[in-house]
Amino acid sequence: MQGKRLFVNSALMTAVSLLLRSLGLWFQVTLSRQMGAAGIGLYSLTASVGSLAATFAISGIRFATTRLVSEEMGKGRLAGVGRVVRRCLAYGAVFGCLAALLLSAGAETVAERFLGDGRTALSLRVLAAGMPFISGGAVLGGYFTGQCRVGRALVGTVTEEVTRVAVAVWLLTGIRTANPELMCAAVAAGSAAGEIVSFFVLLLLYVLDRRRRGDGASGAGLTRRMVSIAMPLAATAYARVALNTVQHMLIPAGLRRSGASAEAALAGYGLIQGMVFPVITFPMVLFASLSELIVPELTEEQVQGNNGRIASAANMLLQTTFLFSAAVAAFLLGFSRELGIQLYQSPEAGRYIGLLALLMPAMYMDNITDGMLRGLGEHLYAMKVNIADSLISTALIWLVLPRYALQGYIVILYLSEFFNFALSLGRLARATSLEWTVRPLALGILAALTALTAAKTAVALTGGVHGLPGLAAAGAVFAGVFAGAVAAAWGKERRVRAAR
Repeated sequence: MQGKRLFVNSALMTAVSLLLRSLGLWFQVTLSRQMGAAGIGLYSLTASVGSLAATFAISGIRFATTRLVSEEMGKGRLAGVGRVVRRCLAYGAVFGCLAALLLSAGAETVAERFLGDGRTALSLRVLAAGMPFISGGAVLGGYFTGQCRVGRALVGTVTEEVTRVAVAVWLLTGIRTANPELMCAAVAAGSAAGEIVSFFVLLLLYVLDRRRRGDGASGAGLTRRMVSIAMPLAATAYARVALNTVQHMLIPAGLRRSGASAEAALAGYGLIQGMVFPVITFPMVLFASLSELIVPELTEEQVQGNNGRIASAANMLLQTTFLFSAAVAAFLLGFSRELGIQLYQSPEAGRYIGLLALLMPAMYMDNITDGMLRGLGEHLYAMKVNIADSLISTALIWLVLPRYALQGYIVILYLSEFFNFALSLGRLARATSLEWTVRPLALGILAALTALTAAKTAVALTGGVHGLPGLAAAGAVFAGVFAGAVAAAWGKERRVRAAR
């Protein structure tokens, strides 16, 4: 495995993703203040259907492109990569246009019969315009990822996010009345505009890249190989995202059945999905990029039979992810109330940030484990686990929410994430030679608790948290103490091993 290349690409992708996620979090905070929790809930419902349509538009082609390009490169057929992309673009065009037609034609029916709110129809029709460009962008992004040319893929990502935010904010400033339907449509227009602009930027970069590289023959049976990868993945993705969409529809309905009003149900749903989750998933950006980049790296190593390097990478990635996620979970747990107040002026949001903080280690490690499974050709297993997880979660939401409301939803999230992670980790252990012990876990937890104690003490000595700068200062103390504790613990561990 080309460790230097992976490190450089990961660092670049992480830095850009961190900036974009920061922009996205700022945008989410802005939306929550302008639209309110109920408005955020309304758009989250729309976005869940848009996600289902986007899954159909992509239909597994991004991963298929990455895998096929990686295989061509691993076997030295560099000149045939252009044929792979053209075939994948044709596949994407068919599914993207079909998704747009279905979403646009069915917007009214979906809004009224399934979402239970006719105000979402306009947003659904706006989202439909971006579907062909989502599938095309997925192919081009998969090409650059398979080539390990991360900088170019990131240009498309940056373009998409900046355009999305800029267009949505510009449109929202022109809305003079508190109209949830128009506000949701403005956010949807920003998303569609981002996909369109990003596609054309990536297409330009691709054309320039292929002119320099030329073209040639690819491996035999290209269409068959593409379909054999994309279609099973697409089918399982349809099932999972459809179940997730049903879940999103059932949550407000379940909250209403628990006794909440329609507006309160939307507000509770928006609180979790639109305010709490962006905070607890924000730090995941540091490993989300690695989860994607590890796919072509592991594919190349698997093709070349380098099993030892695969096992070493798996061990290192899991331990590093746990250390990081344990630290973030400890900080969010200790400062959850302050985060809710400073970001959203909502102690209630802070309370739920604290309740979900301990979910982060399993969530983050499951993300990196799924990335490694995809790189090892185990993507269908990972998707089957995700479908089983979604089926169980959907059933639990239907049964539990009417009685226990949001508290029941929190329990369901924990059960779902730990179930998913346990099965994925077991599969990875069978595919590689994991050396997973309790000691690194204990050291990481001890370091996180030590850092949290230090940060809390520093805050108490300075008279409490004073705005976002105060939170940042507490975070700096936490990070410094945690890094020192981890360095000391691992230094001692290496000395003990050397003595043996």
